[in-house]
Amino acid sequence: MRAAVIDVGSNSIKLLVADSAVGGRVKEILSKTLEVRIGTGIGRDNPSLNSEGMERGLRAIEELAAEARGLGSERLCAVATSAVRDAANGPDFRARVQSATGLELRILTGIEEADGIGRGLTTDPALSHLRDFQVYDLGGGSLECLQFRDRRVGSAVSLPLGCVRLTEKFVADPAAPLQPEAISQITQHVRDVLSDSGFPLPAAPGMAIVGTGGTLTTARAIGAARDGLTLDRSDPRIRVASLREMLALLAPLDLPSRRSIPGLPASRADVFPIALATLVAVASLGGIEAFQHSFRNLRWGLAAQLLE
Repeated sequence: MRAAVIDVGSNSIKLLVADSAVGGRVKEILSKTLEVRIGTGIGRDNPSLNSEGMERGLRAIEELAAEARGLGSERLCAVATSAVRDAANGPDFRARVQSATGLELRILTGIEEADGIGRGLTTDPALSHLRDFQVYDLGGGSLECLQFRDRRVGSAVSLPLGCVRLTEKFVADPAAPLQPEAISQITQHVRDVLSDSGFPLPAAPGMAIVGTGGTLTTARAIGAARDGLTLDRSDPRIRVASLREMLALLAPLDLPSRRSIPGLPASRADVFPIALATLVAVASLGGIEAFQHSFRNLRWGLAAQLLE
């Protein structure tokens, strides 16, 4: 059985094509990411997808669907998360996707998104030894927080703390250096939202902390480029002290200077310092010293379901 998942996120649209393997494992055939940023505008009081973002998103979904079908995917699903979920015209975008591609775009609730991420992480062999652990997945529109007990999700919340959303809310000019006042505002906002969410923080002593999503992947890529390593051979343990150092390095830079940083995609350079500030704030509130990074999240969880 071959399955494919298209994940329409706020910042990027991603494809996973996977086969079922021995023991119910998920074997990756192709993973691809297109930086599209359909979530422009989600930080407003009345979020709405703009026409340019929807057009970019539609073209990306068409491209990825064609690639998945060309690889012989027997099952293909497309899901959308925070940007489409919160936008007033999200249903209009879903209708356009179905008309153009024949795919029914499923708009996930926050809890459905968190559950899919949790399931995806349980497919990661590198995490197979973990029984009790917390997970943080930071995207463009939202932050998903999960707590596992005996490898089952016990607590899960989806919070409006994505880096695109917070950039629009707190940063007047994303091309300019990120000011200390903005970092302080973001930090306090993250602490307030997390504290009000009821998610158990700090974690219980000895509980492992797992991180996934584009922000930590980018942070790991920057570290790998600095050390002359490929991403897959770099250390999956990302220290919070390293994230603080990275924020201190990037915040004073303007956008062209950030885009020159090896490992930092040009399309993420405007929101990446805000994403770092968000993760550092989460870590500060939770007493977290390091994140164990995993590449597996929502797409992997949905692929596992399709392959059952």
